[in-house]
Amino acid sequence: MTQKVESHAFQAEVQEVLSLVIHSLYKDRDIFLRELISNASDALDKLRFEALTKPEWLPEGEALGVALDANAETRTLTIADNGIGMDYGDLTENLGKVASSGTRKFLDALKEGGEGPELIGRFGVGFYSAFMVADQVTVETCKVGTDKGLRWQSDGKGEYTIEEVDGLSRGTMITLHLTESEEGQSDYTQEHILRGIVSRYSDFVEYPVQMEVERSEPKLDSDGKEIEGETEMVSSMETLNSMKPLWSRSKSDVTDEEYAEFYRHQAHDWSPPLETIHFNAEGALEFTALLFLPGQKPMNFGDGAAPKSKVSLYVRRVMVQKECEELLPVWLRFVQGVVETADLPLNVSRETLQSNRRVEQIQKSLVRKIMDTMGKMLEKEREKYMVFWKNFGWVIKEGLYYAPDKQESLAELCLFEGAGDYEYTTLAGYKSAMPEGQEAIYVLTGPDRATVEASAHLEGMRAKGWDVLFLTDPVDEWVLERLTEYDGTPIQRLDKGDLNLESEEEKKDLEEKQEAAGDLLKTMQESMSGSVSEVRFSSRLAESPAVLVEAEGGMSAHQVRMMRHAGQDVPDPLRILELNPDHPLVQGLQKLHAVDAGSPRVQEFSELLFDGAMMREGGVPKNPAQFQKLLTELMVASLKG
Repeated sequence: MTQKVESHAFQAEVQEVLSLVIHSLYKDRDIFLRELISNASDALDKLRFEALTKPEWLPEGEALGVALDANAETRTLTIADNGIGMDYGDLTENLGKVASSGTRKFLDALKEGGEGPELIGRFGVGFYSAFMVADQVTVETCKVGTDKGLRWQSDGKGEYTIEEVDGLSRGTMITLHLTESEEGQSDYTQEHILRGIVSRYSDFVEYPVQMEVERSEPKLDSDGKEIEGETEMVSSMETLNSMKPLWSRSKSDVTDEEYAEFYRHQAHDWSPPLETIHFNAEGALEFTALLFLPGQKPMNFGDGAAPKSKVSLYVRRVMVQKECEELLPVWLRFVQGVVETADLPLNVSRETLQSNRRVEQIQKSLVRKIMDTMGKMLEKEREKYMVFWKNFGWVIKEGLYYAPDKQESLAELCLFEGAGDYEYTTLAGYKSAMPEGQEAIYVLTGPDRATVEASAHLEGMRAKGWDVLFLTDPVDEWVLERLTEYDGTPIQRLDKGDLNLESEEEKKDLEEKQEAAGDLLKTMQESMSGSVSEVRFSSRLAESPAVLVEAEGGMSAHQVRMMRHAGQDVPDPLRILELNPDHPLVQGLQKLHAVDAGSPRVQEFSELLFDGAMMREGGVPKNPAQFQKLLTELMVASLKG
């Protein structure tokens, strides 16, 4: 029966990816086999997991595995698995598109000279590495639970075809029509080449990677005895990998390269892990964990659709949860790895995991071990920890909000930028450097370092020679709701409440100045009643005429902007406008008000001071047109003399 053949164009960015791949941007061509075996292993994992609730999908006794078949005459290499298979939607989605949200960044990184193997796993384009060695790829597949087979074909030049095929068994078979090997390149039809690649990259895959191998053996007679001097070629299926899960081996028996390869397999990340954590827990609760701290941030990390866990749960060598959110809290979602235990049922459900005390105990043990590792890295390998912190520090800080029981120990692990000439410091480091007379740890939040560094709130601190910590991660606004002190020392925001920095003499002087300017301050407050709750003199300014301050417990302007950016309708908070009583502009306003209390210039200058303070902290004037008009009038008046 003739089947309809459908032609499809690749997604535009896939065509770019294919073009770059085919033109040999990757130094190590062998990675194509590692990627295809890894994909086959994932398909087998998915089938085994689904079969926990649908046992008819995996008949008892059926062996799962990956098979390689190389043919030197036809120059083809086939990689087959009896995993979950793909349907029409899977084919078009997985092989016709690049699903990663970072595709454009992937292409840009390649064009800028990025390393191919390092990038390929980060962007989910591993399948396309097949076109490094093949000028045509054929995928034949049948999804479990269906009787409809499909054939996908492409030469990597912009289009692919899909047609129905009868008689296919469950699973996927990928046939590569290999290009001719050039001088110095591997011939992927040769057994020793394939065996070496599997041994190097996929030895730990827990399913057998098999290949039919021909060996010359002595010829036997009818009685099974060797015939002297005669041999014959005998074919047999040989397993090319050890299949022993890496985590089940003794730590002393595993090399750094083996850990790195397993991480690449598990995380689909071609760069090595920054740190490896491998341990066995014994006693009332027994489990084995192999965890990794990544060396770089995945491109989709932080996306709302990204998984909340990257740790798989195994029970007696069977993966029961691919991305088990119950094993680690959300603020450790960057950790990669596997956990295996025999103390849970094979058919454990997510609902059961959420309330299982054993899982809670495993999580506590994992968190403790990860935090201990981070602490040792911070203490003994500061540069390495800096790499880790710049990638994942903002996630760790979420723990300060979500895990109050861990707040004290997490605070010890946090790094902060400061106004000083250092790059980052710990809270302990900041506190030990506090000069005599400083009684609080001062912090200032903002969208980035440049904005915070330009803030008028720093003027008083600089005048005293006191340091300030800059908190520029979005999560910091919420962290400060929980982290109010460290080691008995209060943490004080510069942009909220009263700082009480004055001596008794300075406080008395400020009160006298404020009392003398009471009528002006009242007039200004009334003229801006919809924007400010109070206008008062300040001791926190040295050079600027004005600054905006939040009332204690109020929402900061930075927090308001972030929430609006997230689509939330947040009203403008009433701010406190603090004035520098020694600034010529403020003193000039006092004189103007004393001569003509009803002058419209008082209100106009008040608005300009408010808008200027708003812009200084990264905001925009409430009425940009009015702001521009007043500013223009002032400049014209100044030019007229």
